[in-house]
Amino acid sequence: MPSTALIDRICAYADSNAVGNEAFDTGLAGLMVLRRREPSPIESVLYNPLFCLILQGAKETASGEHTVTFSSGESLIVSHTLPVVSRVTEASEQSPYVALVLQVDTGLVRSLYNEIGEAGSGPNDARALDVGKTDAALIDAMSRLFDLVGRPKEAAVIAPLVLREIHFRLLLARHGSTLRQLLQRGSYADRIEKVIARIRESFHTPLTVAELSGIAGMSPSAFHEHFKALTATTPLQYQKDLRLLEARRLLSEESCSVSEAAFEVGYESPTQFSREYSRKFGMPPSAAKAGLSLA
Repeated sequence: MPSTALIDRICAYADSNAVGNEAFDTGLAGLMVLRRREPSPIESVLYNPLFCLILQGAKETASGEHTVTFSSGESLIVSHTLPVVSRVTEASEQSPYVALVLQVDTGLVRSLYNEIGEAGSGPNDARALDVGKTDAALIDAMSRLFDLVGRPKEAAVIAPLVLREIHFRLLLARHGSTLRQLLQRGSYADRIEKVIARIRESFHTPLTVAELSGIAGMSPSAFHEHFKALTATTPLQYQKDLRLLEARRLLSEESCSVSEAAFEVGYESPTQFSREYSRKFGMPPSAAKAGLSLA
């Protein structure tokens, strides 16, 4: 189980940076601190490959039809970029939700191929989003990484070593099976990763399953099956989710009109865009442009 000393250190760090419910980029190697004092509303976000270690409280995250819940001492490993919906389910003033989130470096993962050896495999039905109990050694490594925040001279030397250890331990974790698949060139996880990269590059243009299956080197039916098994959604729904998440960003951050945002992300009909946006986010795009929220 996570130590109360680590939780106290993280809460003290959060208090020194801001008041209330916050996510803090520590400035160290993709490490973030999360602290909430009450449950959160459901949020639609894009997860890049990451490791989320819950130290206190609980969270629920869903990718497509696949939903996971995890709490203190458990962690989430995301091996591929995924549009998800997520919410903190357990948090209070007395016992806030506290978590450490680390961006997974897939290049570093692949560099560990020789060290992993025979362990570098995973079941073909592994998912890109999985939860499991966190090994004490992995919690300890995350604690040591957090202790380097605000100590740049030490971090410059020690952080790369700790990060390598963390990625090694993620590969050995029971719920790291899809990361292990990425070590195998030509595995389903490796091929779907290439397809996801293509969808992200071209999400605003029409894409067909036939085109994407060609990138994966599979028949259209096999590709559709393996994409959904890994991500719990379809390729075209995945593309739609990317479009809508980018449209929300354009509306809230770039001062685009609703029709401008719709056309920018690839919709030909602003009416269809508004309908699908409202279905996904629970509010019309005009509300996002006005800076409103249902939270």
